[in-house]
Amino acid sequence: MTSDKPKGELSIRVLAMPADTNPAGDIFGGWLLSQMDVAGNILAKRIASGRTVTIAIDSMSFLEPVSVGDTLCCYTHVERIGKTSITIMVEAWATPQYTEESIKVTEGIFTYVAIDENRKPRVIKT
Repeated sequence: MTSDKPKGELSIRVLAMPADTNPAGDIFGGWLLSQMDVAGNILAKRIASGRTVTIAIDSMSFLEPVSVGDTLCCYTHVERIGKTSITIMVEAWATPQYTEESIKVTEGIFTYVAIDENRKPRVIKT
């Protein structure tokens, strides 16, 4: 079930381009997933005050397709902050070109771990 408005803060906005499609002209789910991962990481590294890495995508639901020319907006909000990890819900909303109405196209739960300069988990100071 989709809500009328995105939950969380706008983390990224990007235009779906022809290079992001398969031979049939559909936007790759992997492209969409990578945009969501980038959006979640922007919030995670701000909360962790440093480098974070993706360790899990706990769930992902594709609700609607994204088309070439759509503007994709990813919204993020924190679900949980642990000792070294941050779990973030990412919602992706698409606005078809020449319109102003956005629709939720997918959502997912991403988990990031704060790491130090040796790529080892570090405590998040909140």
